[in-house]
Amino acid sequence: MDEAQDNHAIITKKKPSANQDISDELDLKIKKYLRGEAASFEDLKDRKLKRQLSVREELYGNAAKAAAKAEKWLMPNEGGYLEAEGIEKTWRIKQEAIAKEVGLVNLRNQYDIVLPDLGPYTLDFTSSGRYMAVGGRKGHLGIVDMINLNLIKEIQVAETVRDVVFLHNELFFAAAQKKFVYMYNRDGTEIRCLREHGAALKLQFLKNHFLLASVNKFGQLHYQDITMGEIVGNFRTGLGRTNVMQVNPFNAVVGLGHAGGTVTMWKPTSSAPLVKMLCHHGPVSALAFHPNGHLMATAGKEKRIKLWDLRKFEPLQTLTGHANTLDFSQKGLLACGVGSFVQVLNDVSGTQNYSKYMTHSMAKGYQIGRLAFRPYEDVLAIGHSMGWSSILIPGAGEPNFDTWVANPFETSKQRREKEVRSLLDKLPPETIMLDPSKIGTVKSTYREKPTKQEREAEVEAAVEAAKGTKLKNKTKGRNKPGKKIQKKQDAIARVKRPYLEEKINEEQKISHKKQKTGENIDLPKSLQRFARKKSS
Repeated sequence: MDEAQDNHAIITKKKPSANQDISDELDLKIKKYLRGEAASFEDLKDRKLKRQLSVREELYGNAAKAAAKAEKWLMPNEGGYLEAEGIEKTWRIKQEAIAKEVGLVNLRNQYDIVLPDLGPYTLDFTSSGRYMAVGGRKGHLGIVDMINLNLIKEIQVAETVRDVVFLHNELFFAAAQKKFVYMYNRDGTEIRCLREHGAALKLQFLKNHFLLASVNKFGQLHYQDITMGEIVGNFRTGLGRTNVMQVNPFNAVVGLGHAGGTVTMWKPTSSAPLVKMLCHHGPVSALAFHPNGHLMATAGKEKRIKLWDLRKFEPLQTLTGHANTLDFSQKGLLACGVGSFVQVLNDVSGTQNYSKYMTHSMAKGYQIGRLAFRPYEDVLAIGHSMGWSSILIPGAGEPNFDTWVANPFETSKQRREKEVRSLLDKLPPETIMLDPSKIGTVKSTYREKPTKQEREAEVEAAVEAAKGTKLKNKTKGRNKPGKKIQKKQDAIARVKRPYLEEKINEEQKISHKKQKTGENIDLPKSLQRFARKKSS
């Protein structure tokens, strides 16, 4: 009896320690999700502002707690990386050594498909990583189920294929062929020929907006709504031919790399680029965006790879090396490919300071054209001149998937429901902007009044612009010098009119204020009977 009581006492003592460990772990996760330390509002005198900021801090704390609990109980799998011991380097570990340590399921993700007569190959994955579309330059198109490695469908279009991209799901994909862009279904049947895009070099699909973006060999950028079929935007970049194109997953802004070393960012409702930044002294050869949308990697022909902070548009890090293709994984690994060599960089410290993590050399003569990380898997797919290959990159993919976002094992019924739901939640093109957090906020109407010097400079600039306008030559008798002078004077007066009207309105307001303040002045006795009497 005494022994049973002692055992019961030991168990009750151990329970609080287990609960304490769980609470400590949750506290650590909460610190990870919090936006820094809470601000102190003791010095604030404005009670309304103090209350608003305290409510916002409370919301941040509740969100961090919810995220920590979700990570603890709903995300059981943890991602892992290669860890070296002693003086060992992770980038010296080869694929053969990794193959000996992994299970049979992961071992199936290491393979080489050799099709030398149909390459070079480009490829694309669905958002769930379940299906892969491949396109060979000699006209070979195919869809592969990556779970059981079954070839679902392959067709031969008998003309050049430059790029291939999945649309909203695995049932439809688009291919940039010799003259036009074509849409196909899963059975290989041609659905539509998109002649407006012309001879496209690169394709990208904006899944939240159902927009297919392309850039052709004349440097024209096209946006087409695949649900309605209408062209949303058609712009000339004015910077020549380019095949470097990528979509920022954070804000759906399209980035283009040009031969002059500049990177431009576009949205479908603006004919001018949102951002135009000089990134390299030579042509831009590759471009990639981090999944968080705040980091951009560019590669130039001058053998430099640069990492940029898109919040400040400043370079964070410059690495020596050349890359024909770049791609970020879900966990932030950066893959660089050139020739027959692949290099993977990792941010070990979490301070956006990338260093060499893994390397892989293809067979001699293989020319890499496309790198793509497979979502939710530690797999890197390589499209090259002799076919396509797949290698294992530990720590590349997100270990836990959300079935509401991307489900690799979804049924046909779930796919249909998701398609209808995504169509209902489709965003209009106007929502594409550099900072999508501004959507839903109220634009402040307060505007500072310009100073007298700024207003005079604005008037002078408008007058000079009016003087510089060239008048059209009229018919005989209406083209006299006197009439030309009169027309120029009328144009100048038309430009000055709004400024003069604004000045008159301000003077009237000032005089009205003076009149109101003057009522309080004591009037002489002879005029007091004319003053307004205050209402009692």
